[in-house]
Amino acid sequence: MERRDRNGLTEAEFLAAYREKSYPKPSLTADIAIFAMHGGVPHVLLICRGGHPCLGCWALPGGFANPMEPLEATAARELQEETGIEGIPLRPVGLFSAPGRDPRGWVVSQTYAALVEWDSVKPVAGDDAAQAEWFSCQRENGVLTLRHEDVILRVGYAPSPNGYRVTPLSEERLAFDHGEMIIRAMDLLFA
Repeated sequence: MERRDRNGLTEAEFLAAYREKSYPKPSLTADIAIFAMHGGVPHVLLICRGGHPCLGCWALPGGFANPMEPLEATAARELQEETGIEGIPLRPVGLFSAPGRDPRGWVVSQTYAALVEWDSVKPVAGDDAAQAEWFSCQRENGVLTLRHEDVILRVGYAPSPNGYRVTPLSEERLAFDHGEMIIRAMDLLFA
């Protein structure tokens, strides 16, 4: 005997009447925070964005999921396409879905993280990444400072009910909400 819902429909009848367009859908992305210790200091791998939005800003490697692609596969694919790095076990950090987090529209991102040996990976920029570089990470008095040669990225952060409230403190900036992603990934990997 088939089960019927409160409207008297079987699952097959419900699905035949279901209109997917009645429900707006977000775009799904994966962002990846790869860390390595060097000289006793954590470093995070960032890419310089080669296209809009946030052209020229530093960001975590990542990008949009293909239809029917699990986000774990998206993360592995995007990491390989943008940095040449592959075969690294990735740990989920969290889901980022704040309205307005991406100027292209409703975009939800799952962030992943990994801690690798400094000498085990050699990032090479590819796809839409203009550069791929290691940035040293320092957290002190509610400020995250990321440095690579003469580039210094600083964000202030404070705990909030849903993670962290992050404020850019330097002229050069991280793209999107990647400052919060880095802080939460550091909490996971270095706690």
